[in-house]
Amino acid sequence: MTTSGTTTGPARPVQRLQQSALAVAAPVAACLVALGGLTAWTSLGHAGTPPDLRVTRAHVFQPTGEATETAAFFRITNQGSSADELTEVTSPAVPDGIALSRHRMTPKGAAYRAAANRLQVPAQGTLDMTPRSSDVTVPADRDWRVGDRIAFDLHFEHSGTVRVSAEVVRPVSLG
Repeated sequence: MTTSGTTTGPARPVQRLQQSALAVAAPVAACLVALGGLTAWTSLGHAGTPPDLRVTRAHVFQPTGEATETAAFFRITNQGSSADELTEVTSPAVPDGIALSRHRMTPKGAAYRAAANRLQVPAQGTLDMTPRSSDVTVPADRDWRVGDRIAFDLHFEHSGTVRVSAEVVRPVSLG
């Protein structure tokens, strides 16, 4: 029954139900659109891939003179869309004393080695160790000869351990 344009009786709960449904529809629709977009993004392979590392150009300098340390260099390419970090390098041929380091310059142009706890391997990028960037400091072994192969284990934050064989080279051969 209606009087002067107002609704009474069972029509009022129906009206409340319609208003509630309308209030809920917008957030539900937004969630469905977002979920659909994320599903499409993932299906197309854009949601990210784990680090996919390749280690090449593995070299260790032949110790020279009275030096107590030498350096090893690796080119680490990451084809994944997630970054990784080199956290440690070990070797069955070198019991201890291996350290990650970076090449630094003083304000007056003198070079020095700075210890590094980790070295970043960028997503879709390369960590290219050179005498002018970063390296692995290794205790010198006087028995190493040019052409010898030395095993190194590269330990990564996300990719685990990768064993590589580094060739002993003369220091001038990497420039």
